[in-house]
Amino acid sequence: MSKNVNYYKYICLAKWLYPWGLGGFFFTMLLNERHTRRERLLKVAEAMATSARTAPKGKGFDIIEILIITDEHIAELSAAMLRYSEKSGLKFFIRDAGNLQHAEAVVLIGTKIQTHGLNCGYCGFPTCDEKNGHPEIPCSLNSVDVGIAIGSACATAADMRVDSRVMFSAGRAAQELGWMPECSNIYAIPISCSSKNPFFDRK
Repeated sequence: MSKNVNYYKYICLAKWLYPWGLGGFFFTMLLNERHTRRERLLKVAEAMATSARTAPKGKGFDIIEILIITDEHIAELSAAMLRYSEKSGLKFFIRDAGNLQHAEAVVLIGTKIQTHGLNCGYCGFPTCDEKNGHPEIPCSLNSVDVGIAIGSACATAADMRVDSRVMFSAGRAAQELGWMPECSNIYAIPISCSSKNPFFDRK
């Protein structure tokens, strides 16, 4: 009986030390992939955030904001998508809200609005000064920065063989919730690790 108790103690110690990479020094154990899925996906989400942060940006302005959400915040975002669908009449928000509930984590990427002084006219105004008279309208380069950051984050997810999908709908609902103050052009990237990509069950 005492041997079994000691054996159990070693297992508990190894499990406690494993996240710090120390478990192997004390005990060799069997790890079921299903039991470590959440922890691995959170690490992928963090790597995606790093990729988005280091992605090229117009004139090097670091105005991208990144947020990772899990658990009850995913449920809250899904509920916000349903409310937005009712308000806007956009039915695909309902479908996407259901898909989102299969995510273990969601990476949100948005940008603050800041002109670059290039007077490129891409936003529709001839100069940055004229555009600044309409602060609610993003600078076109801000939108490009978000797109590059999203592509970089999704590439990281793909490199790690994690399923993902870019969702305008979830990003728009996140903007309604005010989780990323002063940000616009928010997009969401839910991630999952399962036998097939749940975000492509487009019913």
